[in-house]
Amino acid sequence: MSAADLETPDASARQRRTRRPGFGRFLRSELRVIFGRRRNLAGLAVLAVVPILIAIAVRASSQDGSGGGPEFITAITGNGIFVALAALGIELVVFLPLAIAAISADAVAGEANLGTLRYLLTVPAGRFRLLAVKYAAVVIFAIVATLTVSVVGVLIGLALFGGGDMTLFSGTQIGMAEALGRVLLTTLYLAFGFAALGAIGLFISTLTEQPIGATVAIVLVNIMSFTLDSIQQLAWLHPWLVTHWWTAFGDLFRDPIAWDSIIRGLLVAAGYAVVFWLAAWARFSTKDITS
Repeated sequence: MSAADLETPDASARQRRTRRPGFGRFLRSELRVIFGRRRNLAGLAVLAVVPILIAIAVRASSQDGSGGGPEFITAITGNGIFVALAALGIELVVFLPLAIAAISADAVAGEANLGTLRYLLTVPAGRFRLLAVKYAAVVIFAIVATLTVSVVGVLIGLALFGGGDMTLFSGTQIGMAEALGRVLLTTLYLAFGFAALGAIGLFISTLTEQPIGATVAIVLVNIMSFTLDSIQQLAWLHPWLVTHWWTAFGDLFRDPIAWDSIIRGLLVAAGYAVVFWLAAWARFSTKDITS
């Protein structure tokens, strides 16, 4: 009788677990791929440039006497922290969703296009674990992308306009530390919303082997959601759109904070994330992997 015949079930299980990569290790590898690609770093650089351009434009306009614009924009001259909020308000329509679309579209379709998807599934990683890691990476990228805009906005805003107490939209003032805390809450809130879009993107990514086509489809979903949200005759549909509650982050800068819209936004985002991740899993678990 050979040693292999004498091997106990527990020993075999331990060997399988040893060969099977841990979730954390798998996730770190995925993050190295995402943040190691020049195109993704270039995308983050573009996101970071927007708050800088906003701050410079407001600074120049305040010196020549011109002004006006949305509430976040006009508030910048009083406190530089508002640069971050203005940048987030502008980028949440196109730039940030486009960045999330590119990453989530590449999650499965990109691997299939490169011919590495079959290899990943023979590590062995397992389809469930692979999809979980891919989505976790999308969520982390959404946080990093949104945080990049916020941090650059705060830094350039404080450099050009200074800080101090922040006057909220309700007219009351809060200290700088609390103001920065509310900016962080805004960042996390929006990142959670973008993660919901990322779940939609992950599902679309399982339907094709062309990441560019998937990216376009996700961007179209984002645009369609904003378009439907602007049609008053569809007011009954607005609360259920993935993008509808993104602009509710302004409620975090009232005294007291208007939590109703924020909570509804989080619930809707969570609903989209769960439904479309499960849809992605249902599709991916039965998909024939040919590349």
